[in-house]
Amino acid sequence: MSTRFQRITPFLWFDHQAEEAAQFYVSIFPNSRILMTTRYTAASAAASGCAEGSVMTVDFELDGQNLTALNGGPVFRFNEAVSLVVHCHSQQEIDQYWDALLAGAADKDGQCGWLKDRYGLSWQVVPEEMMQLLTSGDAASMARVHAAIMRMKKLDLAEMRRAAAG
Repeated sequence: MSTRFQRITPFLWFDHQAEEAAQFYVSIFPNSRILMTTRYTAASAAASGCAEGSVMTVDFELDGQNLTALNGGPVFRFNEAVSLVVHCHSQQEIDQYWDALLAGAADKDGQCGWLKDRYGLSWQVVPEEMMQLLTSGDAASMARVHAAIMRMKKLDLAEMRRAAAG
């Protein structure tokens, strides 16, 4: 029997918090679960410097999207060059995901809908409607929406709509 794999899977490098982070993320999003956890064998532990038997990878699903988390040690760190985008249907969803992802985070000063969670992973929490407002074809409206977004940390959909209307 063949297992169907997602063609492209984000692979996230953690120091030693892969399992904790995956559990945190699946607790936030609906239709999410841990799929599989692998552990360092004697050979892989010797090659990596990680403890034999400790968690090596965690495959997990966030609302239908598969991801893999690796405990790879402190060699690499997340930065804003890569982020995960959460498309929201309403301000209530924006508020819910914003607050949940920021729980326990040291730096709460994202900009334009961006935030960095407690593990250093960058997220964008955005309303689905934002791209419609930014590409409406009305140059003045698009400029006002863009200017409004640039002043925001957490995105405010009602304010974006007011800016679009003028």
